[in-house]
Amino acid sequence: MAYDSSALKAELNARGWRLTPQREKILQIFHDLPKGNHLSAEELHELLEQKQEGISLSTIYRSVKLMSRMGILRELELAEGHKHYELHQPHPHHHHHIVCVQCNKTIEFKNDSILKHSLKQCEREAMQLIDCQLTVTTICPEALRMGWPSTLPSNWVCSRSVAESKEKRVD
Repeated sequence: MAYDSSALKAELNARGWRLTPQREKILQIFHDLPKGNHLSAEELHELLEQKQEGISLSTIYRSVKLMSRMGILRELELAEGHKHYELHQPHPHHHHHIVCVQCNKTIEFKNDSILKHSLKQCEREAMQLIDCQLTVTTICPEALRMGWPSTLPSNWVCSRSVAESKEKRVD
């Protein structure tokens, strides 16, 4: 189920919580996020500050955790050492991630067999699947060409991460 404000409100009310203006604004940011983008709590906080929304970082952390537990957001462990979030899009938009641990470049890919296998396994155990995600941890070709890990200079920055930073600023 793709969540809009009314669906989020109904889900929260069913669980004894309420739709606060802060939660609604956070959900809207994720709805407006270009496909393939993921946000950390800190990046979300920065975006909300740019929009002059007075939402504290602690409120953001609590909200994204709550929305993740509810299945509204997907909590992702990418290469940067902190969690990222994206809207949970059910099948057929279901996807996985390939992540370079050196430059943090993230590539989304689809593979229905991973989801089908997970569904079968859950069925065997009489469990309900909430999310299925695979993160493939990699080293990009540029880092390998530069001699990763032994001869890679400590101040080296992958051109992929520089290009990705420029793309994010344009969006």
